[in-house]
Amino acid sequence: MYIWFTVLAGLAILSFSFLRTCFPHFGEDFTYILASVKLGVRLVKYKKCKPFYSVLDCFLDAVKRHPSKIFVHFEGREYTYGEMDKQSNKVARALQAEARLKEGDAVALFLANEPSFVWTWLGLAKLGCPAALLNFNIRSKSLLHCFSCCGAKVIIASQELQDALEEVLPTLREQGISVYLMSETCSIQGISTLSDKISLASDQPLSRDLRANVGIRSTALYIYTSGTTGLPKAAVVTHERVWAASFLQAVCGVTSEDIFYINLPLYHSAGFLIGMIGGMERGLTIVLRRKFSASQFWDDCRKYNVTVMQYIGETMRYLCNSPRKDNEKNHRVRIAIGNGVRTDIWTEFLNRFGDIKVRELYAATEGNIGFINYTSKIGAVGRINFVHRFFFPYTLIKFDTEKEEPVRNSEGLCIEAATGETGLLVGRVTLRSPFVGYAGNQQQTEKKRLRDVMKKGDLYFNTGDLLRFDHNKFVYFQDRVGDTFRWKGENVATSEVADILSIANSISEANVYGVKVEGHEGRIGMAAVTLKEGDDFDCLHTYKQVVNYLPAYARPWFIRIQPCLEMTGTFKMKKVKLVEEGFNPAHIEDPLYFLDLEKKTYVPLTEDIYRAIARRDVKL
Repeated sequence: MYIWFTVLAGLAILSFSFLRTCFPHFGEDFTYILASVKLGVRLVKYKKCKPFYSVLDCFLDAVKRHPSKIFVHFEGREYTYGEMDKQSNKVARALQAEARLKEGDAVALFLANEPSFVWTWLGLAKLGCPAALLNFNIRSKSLLHCFSCCGAKVIIASQELQDALEEVLPTLREQGISVYLMSETCSIQGISTLSDKISLASDQPLSRDLRANVGIRSTALYIYTSGTTGLPKAAVVTHERVWAASFLQAVCGVTSEDIFYINLPLYHSAGFLIGMIGGMERGLTIVLRRKFSASQFWDDCRKYNVTVMQYIGETMRYLCNSPRKDNEKNHRVRIAIGNGVRTDIWTEFLNRFGDIKVRELYAATEGNIGFINYTSKIGAVGRINFVHRFFFPYTLIKFDTEKEEPVRNSEGLCIEAATGETGLLVGRVTLRSPFVGYAGNQQQTEKKRLRDVMKKGDLYFNTGDLLRFDHNKFVYFQDRVGDTFRWKGENVATSEVADILSIANSISEANVYGVKVEGHEGRIGMAAVTLKEGDDFDCLHTYKQVVNYLPAYARPWFIRIQPCLEMTGTFKMKKVKLVEEGFNPAHIEDPLYFLDLEKKTYVPLTEDIYRAIARRDVKL
């Protein structure tokens, strides 16, 4: 018996050693697949549930379990699950009485990162109203566009955003929009106060019948993305997608005992869906901050015993660039969830701040395919596994960067990229992995659809991103394609920037693109422009144009004056060569200009300024 036991033990050890040698990530793959299957079963259960069980219901169950547990820490104040629930009841009742809201009415939230964002969304969810999450950096034309495309008749804004609201108020009043300010008082005609109405409303629970028709495929949110062209578009986020995004924390190993730090904007998918909604699904405690601060980050983590943090590549870089301190590893953070971090920054982050499991992911708000690196392999955004690919079919196809289109064979079908080769990621549109599209923008929705990919008649979602699969089944993000680049964690639509530049006094045409800056994540805005006949470049007017009409992250920091803009055979502006040439005045003969925020104008880009940027003496 002892011999047989020894033999079996030996075989088990050999089998384990074999698996570890031939499949070094077998254990991590198995754990991820098992967790994904369990969560998938939960989602199927919710789909079949009558009445529909939403994330709101999950939150209300958490309220019943632990009403006194702290849900949100914010600027020295604590808000329990019970308090957040009661406050959201008051919001719902106030809006029901004042704005006559009913199930299905969309409401735009123009709110800062503060608890009122959370309880206002909860209140709307209790009424069965989808919320449009407006970026609080947008102004004027962009603000009006984002508001109008979701079909909302009500907008709720933070008191600190009153000036931005007043700028577009005449148009909103013309359209009969109800405008509310989170304030006790306001003297502006056409803006109603909301805080005073909320304080007087009842905090008693609302009937579930108010949202009786809300289902898994109903619209829960509109989250804005610049996509590939034009002004920001309202991605339609269904309740099914909300559930799927909320599960990311569970996949990463987050539990109800964790304390989750959110310093990313709540109008984005990362902050709201993965962070806030994921926190509701887990029933944990959240530390919410108005905006990211590198100098306060670790002090906050120590003060609140944070165990899970969020990041984007830019914030991770800021942390690594902060002055070194003796107590840098003195914290309880064990998991970091985010995207867009460079390999060198990732390595430095671990060396400086300790053994933190970095869970780098790849996803798009409106997309139907995503990856997560559950192995902590530095540089990768995920792994290929058969279960994931079965439920969410995808492929990498060859892409011509000059023509900015997929490469097709003689039969008109796309060609799959080889292992190790960079290709365009596309996700097959199925019932399990749908692409819902953009609200009120069928044209842009259609542009993201790619047909006849692997066989005639099939339909795929075009991510607009170039990725690479290596021989060890790891997935690596390479670059964005087309008319979008990413800067300061935001997507910048080049055609929108070009439209604004073209209105400037002296500019005839503009070709906008993103260029790399050493030591920075993403690409910074640059534009090649032609001037109107007989005109000189109007530095001051161009500066005023971009500052008044574009958010800070979308402004072109460099202007290149050209005699003409180079076009393709199909009259598309060529960008590849311009991107490669960058903004070094020593290598470019064309006149170059730099956005000088101190002088409040564009100034000639000298080699001294270029060197100062390279030394990071200039803040971009």
